[in-house]
Amino acid sequence: MLKKTALHPAHLAAQAKMVDFGGWDMPLNYGSQLEEHHLVRRDAGMFDVSHMTVVDLHGDRVRAFLSELLANDVAKLKVSGKALYSCMLTEQGGVIDDLIVYYLTESFFRMVVNAATRDKDLDWLARHATRFGVTLTERRDLAMVAVQGPNARAKVIGLLSEGVRAKVEKLGKFVAAEADGLFIARTGYTGEDGFEIMVPETDAVTFWNRLLDAGVKPAGLGARDTLRLEAGMNLYGQDMDETVSPFEAALAWTVSLEPATRAFIGRDALAEQKAAGVPREMIGLVLDDKGVMRHGQKVLTSAGDGEVLSGTFSPTLGKSIALARVPAGAGDDLKVDIRGKAVPVRKVKFPFVRDGQPQPGI
Repeated sequence: MLKKTALHPAHLAAQAKMVDFGGWDMPLNYGSQLEEHHLVRRDAGMFDVSHMTVVDLHGDRVRAFLSELLANDVAKLKVSGKALYSCMLTEQGGVIDDLIVYYLTESFFRMVVNAATRDKDLDWLARHATRFGVTLTERRDLAMVAVQGPNARAKVIGLLSEGVRAKVEKLGKFVAAEADGLFIARTGYTGEDGFEIMVPETDAVTFWNRLLDAGVKPAGLGARDTLRLEAGMNLYGQDMDETVSPFEAALAWTVSLEPATRAFIGRDALAEQKAAGVPREMIGLVLDDKGVMRHGQKVLTSAGDGEVLSGTFSPTLGKSIALARVPAGAGDDLKVDIRGKAVPVRKVKFPFVRDGQPQPGI
């Protein structure tokens, strides 16, 4: 039986098309996926992301625990509410999951991991937590709503009591704060500004309806995927997994090899790969002609074959875009095998879209 979020009744009331997403019954769209995509790029849309797993970590040595488990360095987190994006790695340097961790106090951090990797993530965390005396608490009592778009912040702030509005208005990017019983983080997965908001499950439908009354319309998984791909954001299980290192997933910026004294899991494998030369790289592709690049299609290069990881039609650009993994040094003469035809494509830097606008050269 599929799991259901606290907002499931609201999706059915809105006549959403529901699909199985990692064992959860989730909304694919509420009518037009294209309209939902443009809504987020031009105004504000909201997503039910309650299927994500929230884990609270408590203990006097929780910072040391996370310093060992994460490729990024939690020493960067010095102000309460500050968030950090990181990968959690195997000893071989493969990505177990990508996640966000929030620093709240020296003995309390909060982590958000992917829904599809919940079981293995919790097992991995528990396996290492004992040595550090860290207690793990999964927060299934919390629902989560992402409100994204150029007008998203203003619409959420308008719902808050006057006493906390200024506090939330001043939140920097990748910072969270408690306000009106909500955990409000200025984070997202669309390339637009906005908030990801944790709310008690018992209040989730009421909060969703308040957002509706404020003019924020719902958007489903379909739009979320085209938005994140335009923003050049990885999808775990499709763009990376345990066979891929952060260096091969364009996530070198999330790896902190300094200081050399920090012995995080996977460090030795990453240092060795960096010294030897990373064998594969993730690149952006644009198809200017008709056709759509899709996951699994072969990328033909002079250095050997690569593969399309995530590919779609970009509603903002009006053409197909993709993330692909190719041999290092593949060059710019690239083609994608689409139904047996080698179609020329352009190699570009991603993100493809930033703040609603196509990036130079796209």
